[in-house]
Amino acid sequence: MILKGKSAISVTYTTDSRDRPLSLIRVHRAAGDPRRGWLTADGWTVPVALGRGGILANKREGDGGTPRGSFHPLRLWWRADRFPRPKTLLPTRPIRPEDGWCEDPADRHYNQPIRLGEAQAGDHLTRQDHLYDFIVEIDHNARPRIAGRGSAVFLHLARANFSPTAGCVSMTPTSMLRLLRRMGPRTKIVIG
Repeated sequence: MILKGKSAISVTYTTDSRDRPLSLIRVHRAAGDPRRGWLTADGWTVPVALGRGGILANKREGDGGTPRGSFHPLRLWWRADRFPRPKTLLPTRPIRPEDGWCEDPADRHYNQPIRLGEAQAGDHLTRQDHLYDFIVEIDHNARPRIAGRGSAVFLHLARANFSPTAGCVSMTPTSMLRLLRRMGPRTKIVIG
């Protein structure tokens, strides 16, 4: 309540639901094509591309499957050389030229970010295409990390034709930016 002269003015502040962090994001396959799907959050639905192996309950390294389960976003990686830092509730990190992701089940850094050297194997996060301009790292096979259970499963940008991924969930840049504005560390991502 604000006093102005001898009268009081009541001020009410409301929070629009579009300002609150998302509590739940659901991803499920589309009818007729296991490599395509739908992402739904707070009554909003967008098309996504899934792994070439569809959604799998028993994800393995190299199977092309998108893992079935419940996950949380850990961090946003983005190409700062291409885009300004997007608005998000997630911790963020710009992608540097030497950034990669270890996909070797025999390596002690399996399913973790790594610094790539000359001729070092791994998923390069700095790509010529735009698929990794925005990457949401999720906690798939993170605690504990189990060798061979899948690595580098992200939310990232889709190809123009929504062709299948190697196991990630991909979407348009517009959908990604809209999702990022309300995605936080406590947002649950349910795939399946």
